[in-house]
Amino acid sequence: MRYLFQFLVLVTFIQNGFSQEKKALFTIDSTSYYSDEFIRVYNKNLDLVKDDSQKDLDKYLELFVGYKLKVQKAYKLGLHYNVRYQNELMSYRGQLAKNYINDSKVTNELVEEAYERINKEVKASHILILVDESASPEDTLRAYNKVVKVQQLLKEGKNFEEIADQYSEDPSVKENKGNLGYFSAFRMVYPFENAAFNTSVGDFSAPFRTKFGYHIVKVTDARKNRGEVTVAHIMIVKPSTPDAALQEKTKQTIEEIYQKIKQGENFESLANQFSEDKSTSGKGGVLQRFGSGQLASEKFEEIAFSLNDKNEVSKPFQSQFGWHIVKLIEKHPVQSIQEMRTELESKVRKDERSLLITNSLAAKLRKKYSFTKNGKLFLKIKKSVTDDFYSQTWEMPENKKELSGELVVLNKDKKLYSPSFINYIFSQQKSNIKIKPINALIDHLFEKWMDDQLIKYYDDNLENEFVEFKNIVEEYRDGLLLFDLMEKEIWERAKTDTIGLNAYFKNNSKNYMWNNRYDIDVYSSTDEKVIGKAKSYLEKNKSIDYIKSKLNKNGAINVMVKSGLFEENYDILSEYKNLQQGATSIVKKGNYYFVLKVKEVKPTQEKTIDECRGKVISDYQQYLENNWVDDLKKEFKVNVNQKVFEMVKNQILK
Repeated sequence: MRYLFQFLVLVTFIQNGFSQEKKALFTIDSTSYYSDEFIRVYNKNLDLVKDDSQKDLDKYLELFVGYKLKVQKAYKLGLHYNVRYQNELMSYRGQLAKNYINDSKVTNELVEEAYERINKEVKASHILILVDESASPEDTLRAYNKVVKVQQLLKEGKNFEEIADQYSEDPSVKENKGNLGYFSAFRMVYPFENAAFNTSVGDFSAPFRTKFGYHIVKVTDARKNRGEVTVAHIMIVKPSTPDAALQEKTKQTIEEIYQKIKQGENFESLANQFSEDKSTSGKGGVLQRFGSGQLASEKFEEIAFSLNDKNEVSKPFQSQFGWHIVKLIEKHPVQSIQEMRTELESKVRKDERSLLITNSLAAKLRKKYSFTKNGKLFLKIKKSVTDDFYSQTWEMPENKKELSGELVVLNKDKKLYSPSFINYIFSQQKSNIKIKPINALIDHLFEKWMDDQLIKYYDDNLENEFVEFKNIVEEYRDGLLLFDLMEKEIWERAKTDTIGLNAYFKNNSKNYMWNNRYDIDVYSSTDEKVIGKAKSYLEKNKSIDYIKSKLNKNGAINVMVKSGLFEENYDILSEYKNLQQGATSIVKKGNYYFVLKVKEVKPTQEKTIDECRGKVISDYQQYLENNWVDDLKKEFKVNVNQKVFEMVKNQILK
């Protein structure tokens, strides 16, 4: 709910470049809210609201004042001091800032490289020697020596799979012998992707390092990217217990469904009736489109991509999740770079490739911002660092007072103090930097530290650099506060206020009724004669198994049965009026004929609160919220400047 709420808040805050003169439109107690914000938000929401009444400026002002009242209440309660709120706001700001901390030239180069790779899929195996990014020099050297030994064995012609099985520390190696299958760009960490795409088929790479450790990758095949595919499927879930009878029943069910498809019955209808993938059965079994390596089942992917003709249906097959039948809906080839550019730019920013962009940005910021270094203090710091740095045993100097002071003045207004740089030097010992002599190493670290400080300064001042960034952050901040307030005042209260909830349910119990319900067996067939025979058997009180044995013969599935307790508006039940116990008449819907056996009729009755608790809580929340703004208007003093509001109206309606 939190992320949905944040998304809805964000949707209203897309910049449109509208600028206005800033005047106080209304006050809440002593806090002023200005016309420019009201106009900006109104224009952003204009195309999003479905209710035309909300476009009415008087009503919109009322909504806007209500929104600000809630935010004011959040501040009054001190919700902005909450550590979780502060962390979430800073996390969002950091994510948003990534859109501004960018270098377009480097980004374009990375996008073009990624697109070239996306058009290809490589199949690769790897050997991994684990070593942490911050491992000691001894552990790093030990891992490196091991991977070099592996490389030598491969050079001698040893079998890659056997060497992987013997030496690789990837936990999955026992199952896959190092085989990672096919993948394209963005499926692996960037250094691994580089090695895979720069190694010829049949060759193995030199050792290289990622955040996981040292790797050697062997490319075993390459092919044109198959793109993505949209399929529908019917799934019968694998039994949770290793019961042979249940396993056989599952297989029998999928085979019966497949037989009905072969007999010409509608795939979507069968998926709707029988598929146990509840997330897709209501949509005729249709899955979201996917590409190689995106599903947990490689078997499912291979079957899906093996289908060539639209509406082609696979034979039943088994995955680790159960039995499936797949139907091809559409194949989607790789799009052009123009069509994919926005998506690729987003992926590049989230990938390790972003480090290349960051380094380029730092170079530009050195030209944008000036800084001066305290040479004397810097020299003292240099002298305090010894060769112990290389063995990671250097300790920060005890005479901190002598080494304290302003080390850098950045852009004439930002002072950077020496302890920050000294701590940075200390932290970099784990990086295993080997630059010598020590003076050259400290010069190198200073430049890296300055790059970090320049980017941080730029990041900290994004609100001053970009008005739209400032607006989005401020409005998201209020949106987060409003969420926390709603959670405290409305949502949690509705769930924990048992007395209030029960009273609300008692006063509104007529809104929570069961429709007529029927305990039924639903018999379906595309053959009217078959369903007529099923009806005659039902009238003789024959069992489901008996009827199926009589009508499903010689491998043909002529009738299927679904049982359960359903309300009167369920699917085929809407075709019947005044259902009574016993066998019903035959009705046709689409290509199917149906007959029902009604075992029990449960008439309309009030639900208990436990039978509809979720709906009652939701309605009670809405009830509390509807009365909340009126209470806030009594708590805070609201004063609207009608003269300014008339000016706002004229400006918007021009």
